[in-house]
Amino acid sequence: MAEVSMCSSSERAELSPEEERVLVRDIAIAAEANSKEGDTFYLITQRWWQYWIDYVNQDQSTNINDGSSLSDHCDSGGSSGLYRPASIDNSDLIDDAKSEDPNMGIEIHDTLLEGRDFVLLPQEVWNQLYSWYGGGPTLPRKVISSGLSQTELAVEVYPLRLQLLVMPKGDNATIRISKKETVGELHQRACEIFDLNLEQVRVWDYYGHQKHALMSDMDKTLDDANIQMDQDILVEVLNDVNGTASIRFMISVDNGFSTKEATSILMEPSKSSLSIAGCFSASKGASRNCGSELSQNHNLATTGRELDNTYVSVGVTTRGASCGLTGLLNLGNTCFMNSAIQCLVHTPEFARYFRGDYHREINWHNPLGMAGDLALAFGELLRKLWAPGRTPVAPRPFKAKLARFAAQFSGYNQHDSQELLAFLLDGLHEDLNRVKHKPYLKSRDADGRPDEEVADEYWANHTARNDSIIVDVCQGQYKSTLVCPVCHKVSVTFDPFMYLSLPLQSTTMRSMTVTVFTCDGTALPTVTTVTVPKQGRFRDLIQAVSSSCSLKQNEELKIAEIRNHLLQRLIEDPLTSLSSIKDDDRLAAYKIPKSVKSSKLLQLIHRCQEKETSNTQAASHWKPYGTPLLSSIPLDGETTRSEVQKIVQKMLSPLLKVECLGDTDFSQPSNSDEASDQSHDISPDEASTKFKSDSIRDISGSKMETCSGLPLQMVDENNACIDLSVEEEKAITLSKSSKFIVVYFDWSEKLLGMFDMNYLENLPEVFRYGPVMKKARNEPLSLYTCLESFLREEPLVPDDMWNCPQCKEQRQASKKLDLWRLPNVLVIHLKRFSYSRSMKHKIETFVNFPVHDFDLTNYVASKNNSQRQLYELYALTNHYGSMGSGHYTAHIKLLDENRWYNFDDSHISPINEEEVKSAAAYVLFYRRVKTNDANGNGAVRGRSYQ
Repeated sequence: MAEVSMCSSSERAELSPEEERVLVRDIAIAAEANSKEGDTFYLITQRWWQYWIDYVNQDQSTNINDGSSLSDHCDSGGSSGLYRPASIDNSDLIDDAKSEDPNMGIEIHDTLLEGRDFVLLPQEVWNQLYSWYGGGPTLPRKVISSGLSQTELAVEVYPLRLQLLVMPKGDNATIRISKKETVGELHQRACEIFDLNLEQVRVWDYYGHQKHALMSDMDKTLDDANIQMDQDILVEVLNDVNGTASIRFMISVDNGFSTKEATSILMEPSKSSLSIAGCFSASKGASRNCGSELSQNHNLATTGRELDNTYVSVGVTTRGASCGLTGLLNLGNTCFMNSAIQCLVHTPEFARYFRGDYHREINWHNPLGMAGDLALAFGELLRKLWAPGRTPVAPRPFKAKLARFAAQFSGYNQHDSQELLAFLLDGLHEDLNRVKHKPYLKSRDADGRPDEEVADEYWANHTARNDSIIVDVCQGQYKSTLVCPVCHKVSVTFDPFMYLSLPLQSTTMRSMTVTVFTCDGTALPTVTTVTVPKQGRFRDLIQAVSSSCSLKQNEELKIAEIRNHLLQRLIEDPLTSLSSIKDDDRLAAYKIPKSVKSSKLLQLIHRCQEKETSNTQAASHWKPYGTPLLSSIPLDGETTRSEVQKIVQKMLSPLLKVECLGDTDFSQPSNSDEASDQSHDISPDEASTKFKSDSIRDISGSKMETCSGLPLQMVDENNACIDLSVEEEKAITLSKSSKFIVVYFDWSEKLLGMFDMNYLENLPEVFRYGPVMKKARNEPLSLYTCLESFLREEPLVPDDMWNCPQCKEQRQASKKLDLWRLPNVLVIHLKRFSYSRSMKHKIETFVNFPVHDFDLTNYVASKNNSQRQLYELYALTNHYGSMGSGHYTAHIKLLDENRWYNFDDSHISPINEEEVKSAAAYVLFYRRVKTNDANGNGAVRGRSYQ
C-alpha cells in the first residue's frame, strides 16, 4: 500500500479530540458494515491505541462497554488532561531477529494476541490516523474466508510461514504467504527467490521430509492443499543431475546439518562424527547413489541434531534445577496445549521412553495412526523440554503437525485441554502400537463364568490388538454391568479405559421441599424440607422424606410432580436423577398403605367454577383447583358408590373447620352453585349436599359429622362421568387397564367455606430463593465422592438405549461400572464443563483431592490382587476463568527433587505443596505407589514408585 503523506501540524490542530473521535467512529461504522473478503486491515499496537482512546474521550463521562466493535471503542470513556499522542509506534510488535530475512518482510512476534497486544483497524481508519499522526511501520493484513462453510470472514494476522528447500542445490529460504493464495502463486514465488524457470521445477508437499503430494494443480489454494504453518516445501529442479548435490541436500535436511556441514561429511568422512552410511541409516528416504538400502524401521536414533542429547539415558535426570524446567511459548491461545504437554512429558515413564530409542517401535503403516509423525513430533518436543538450559521452546512444529491430523485444534482459538489430552494419548498409542497386524477376536458372553476368567479373556483380546507404551502406562479396565428392566437379562463386559471422567456438582447437597398428605384422615398436610445429594437419585429423596415424616412399616410414599393443579407425573423409578426436578417445581408426597395386587390408586382432582362474562350471556365452567390427592382403593369384590364417598370423606376430614363440626343442616346450593358445565349430566338437586351423622373421630379427638352425597364424579372406562352422589349402594365397575381411578370433586362456594383449603391451595416450590430460605453452602467436594457418583448404578439415557439380546428390543437398561484393573498412571478428568443447546457452564466447585495416599483399594471389584491400591499426585492441569476466555496452567512435581512447580506457559516458578489444591484443578495425574509391607492396621511401612 502506498504510504499516506503527513498533514501539516496546522492542519492537524484544526480538529479537537472530540472531532477526531466522531470522525473515526463514523469511518469505523461504515467500514465494519461493508467488510468483505480481500479487504485490508492494519495492526496497531494496543498501547498506542488505548492512549488515543483515552485522549479523544477525556471530556466524556465514563461509559463501560464490552469493546465488541471498533466503533464502541470510540465511544468509551477515558481519563482527563491527556496530551495529544505522539506518532504511531508499532515497534513493540516487530520481531527484529526474524525481520532481517529479505524474503519475509516485516515479521511480528509469534505470541501476539488481539486485544492484549494489538488492535485491527480497517484500512480507512488506519489511513485517517496515519494522516494525523504518521509513524509506523505499517502492518497490513488481508481478510480471508474461514470456517467450515468458508462463509465467515477473518483477518489473517499470521500468514503461512513455509520453508522452501531446493533439491538438489541444497538452497533454502523462508517465506510468508497467505493460505488463500494458489499453488501457482507458490510456484512463482519459489522461482523468483531461487532464480529458476517455471518449466524446470516441481513443487512437493514435503511434510515430515516425505514427498506427500505433487502440487501440480495451480488453481488450488494452499488451504485446500492442507499446507500447514512452518511446513517444508520441496522445490525439485528437474535438470540437475549432480548426484553429490542431491546427497548433500539429503544429509542436510534429514539430519539437521547446514549445507556446509553436509559437504564436509562428504569430502572428509574420516574426520567427521558421522559417516555417509550413518547419515543415511537415519534418513527416511533411500538414495540409489549411496549403494545401500535404508532400514525399514526408520531408526533415527543417531541423527546429527540429537548427538548432544542423552540417547542412552535410562533414567530421568531432574537434579541440578536445569533439566525438566523448560517452558513452552504461548503461540496464541495455546495454553490448553502447553499445560497438557507438560503433564505428559513429566510423566517419568514417558520421559524415559521418548528419551530412549523409541523409533524402532513406531508403527509406520498403522491405518489408525498418523504414520509415526505424531510420535516423532512429540518425542522431539519432549527432548527439547528435557534438554539442559531454561530457554522456552516454541511448539510451533508440533502444533502444525497436530493440526494436520486433528483439524479441530487448528487455528488459534482456545480449546479444551482434556480433549487434546485424549487425542494425544490415543494418537500416540496408534503410532507406537507394537501390533503390526491386528487379529480379529470376538469376546464371548460371560454366561455365568467367573468374573476373573471373563476379565482376563477380555484383557488378553485387547492387548492382542493393542500393545504400546500408552497401554503399558495409562490403560486400565473396568467392569460394565447392564440389566434389562423387562426381562432382567444381565450382560457383563470388561472394557479398557485411558482415563476416568468423573462427574462434578456445584454443591454436594440440595434442599428440597415436599408437601406430605395422608390418605387415612389422621393428620393435616405437612410441609417438610429435606437435604439430598444434588446429583442423587429419586431413591435418595424417598429415603429422606420417609425419615422426615416418620413413615410406618405398612406404608409407602408416592411422590408426584404437581403442575396446573393436576398430577403431572408420578415419579416411581428409583434411579431417576434428581436433576430432572427443577427448583420451581412443586412436589406432593402421599402416604398410602403398601401396594397389594387387589388395589388401585384413586386420584381425587378438585374443581371449582370459573365464571366468564361475554357480550351475549354469562357462562361458567369447571376448572382444576388446589392439589390432587391420592389414596388406595380395593379391587376385591364389588365397589359401591358409597365406598368411594367414604374414602374421599376420610381423605378430606382433617380439613373440615372446627366450627362446622356437628353441623348437619346444609341448605340447597345457591343459584351460583347450581350452574354446571353441560358435560355433567346431573341436576342441581343431585348436586346438593347433605351431611349425615357418623362416628368417625377427627384428629382433635372430637366427633365430627361427615358428609355423604358429596358432588363426586368418577371417570369410567369410556371416559364418561358417573355421578357418585346418587344411588349410593349401586356397584361401579373399576377399570383394570388404567393405572388410576380418577374422581372429580366439584366444589361449591358453600363447601369451600366449610373446609380449610389453604392446605390444598398453597403448595410450595421445591426450592425458593430469597430471604426465607438460605441457599445451600457450596461445600468442598471429595474426590472419593466424585468417584462413587461415577460408579453408581444409573439408567442409560434415552439416546443410548441398549439392544437387549434376550428381548431383541431397545431397552433403557440400568448400568453399573466397577473398577477392575488399575493402570500405573491414573488420569482423572473432573467434568467442570457442561453443555446444552442454549448455554455453556463451568462448575467452580472446589474438589478436595488427595496429594498423597489416594487409596482405591475398596473401589476395585477384582479380588485377585490383595495389595493396597495407593496413588500419589505428580501433575495436574488447572483452568481459570470462564469457558471461552479462560487460561490453563499446570502444576508439576519433579520427583527427583520432590518439589512442586507452576508451569504457566513460558514462566516456571516453584510453589509449595499447599498451593497445589485449588478450585481450578481440572485433570489430575496420579502414579501408583508400590507398597512393600503393611501391618495389621494398614499402615504402610515402605513404598516406592512402580
